[in-house]
Amino acid sequence: MELSSGKTIQIYLPDGDPQSIKIAEITSRTVQALLIPRSKLDLAYKRDELKNVGIYFLIGNPEDESKEILYVGEAEECLTRLKQQNKSKDFWNTAIIIISKTQYFTKTHIKYLEWLCYDSALKASRFKLDNSTIPNKPYTSESMEADLLDNFETIKILASTFGYPLFEKIKKPSIKNILYCKGKDALGQGEYSSDGMIVFSGSRCNLLESAGAPEWISNLRKKLLTEGVLEVRENMMVFASDYIFNSPSSAAVTLLGRAANGWKSWKYKDGKTLDEVIRQNLGN
Repeated sequence: MELSSGKTIQIYLPDGDPQSIKIAEITSRTVQALLIPRSKLDLAYKRDELKNVGIYFLIGNPEDESKEILYVGEAEECLTRLKQQNKSKDFWNTAIIIISKTQYFTKTHIKYLEWLCYDSALKASRFKLDNSTIPNKPYTSESMEADLLDNFETIKILASTFGYPLFEKIKKPSIKNILYCKGKDALGQGEYSSDGMIVFSGSRCNLLESAGAPEWISNLRKKLLTEGVLEVRENMMVFASDYIFNSPSSAAVTLLGRAANGWKSWKYKDGKTLDEVIRQNLGN
């Protein structure tokens, strides 16, 4: 008999507001995660959980950035560090604090988890890392490392439960589920997922925008070029890395350099549009 891999996650709302502080845990594990909106720091400062040793993530989405920004840190007392980061860092609007309910974590534990979380977030490439100093991997025994890797799996799940898949790598689907967006020199490959419209690395864009293209299209493409998501190669622009757009249309206009309806521009291998397969079949 195949065993279930299901998880029971308990989320507690201290003030009863789903837009405020959330405290989450897998009921069979000792790791606990607190999601704290920056606007609710006055309430967070009263929480005893923040007096513990732990690691933390600061997350923000400035308008002048194409990706959300992530800072990974560790603290011997999360409360003190959060107060410091509130004064010193402007970009973030959400903090996620990771602690042990049993106060199991030591300095070595959190140093290792800080390194592992930073390294995993960097490889996943979903967020732009804000750390000016790269965390180092401390020495740990084999048994301690095994326990911390298990803790990390819990951290991944809890962060994703809060809506932040910080460490989840983008995986290409099977060929039948890949979408294509084609233009003069453009050839994009992607996937429509719960995260948004994913355009895969290697996808090609038309180099120039059309004469009637809205200014925001040019601005978006320039921003992606500046941040290294797009690179100019010969007579085209190419996606240097996977990138998640918040809509099929924003992905299509980036590839085509003109206004476009992404639901109609993205097509499966059999020629059916994203609109036909997803929107028109919804509820059928």
